[in-house]
Amino acid sequence: MIVDATNLIAGRLGSLVAKKALLGEKIDIVNAEKAVISGKKQEVFDIYKRKVSMGTWAKGPHYIRSPERLLKRIIRDMLPYKKARGIAAYKNIMCWEGIPEQFKGKELVSFKEADVSRLSIANYISIRDISKHIGGRVE
Repeated sequence: MIVDATNLIAGRLGSLVAKKALLGEKIDIVNAEKAVISGKKQEVFDIYKRKVSMGTWAKGPHYIRSPERLLKRIIRDMLPYKKARGIAAYKNIMCWEGIPEQFKGKELVSFKEADVSRLSIANYISIRDISKHIGGRVE
């Protein structure tokens, strides 16, 4: 299954993808940088900036900054990733920035229940902007 994350809420997308991965499906998520996180812009920035600034440069913990890995981390937290079935499900999920050549021309799936239009207030920010803010290399 190939999922297009454009304008999908990251948390809702993550829960749907996690359920499918636990059932054994292989899932590729394209346009991961276009997924959104709901909340006020400055509050979301503060949350992620705090996560990045914990620890020291020498010892860690080191937090990820690239958009596709941020989305994959959100999905990982919705899996029992310390158990065998969670590890197997996590290996079945791949996130991609943009649309790679191997997926061009194939059918992309989008989830209506995770669309950003479901938000009552238009407070959201894309994962790409969060990644830029915390120092990720975004093209």
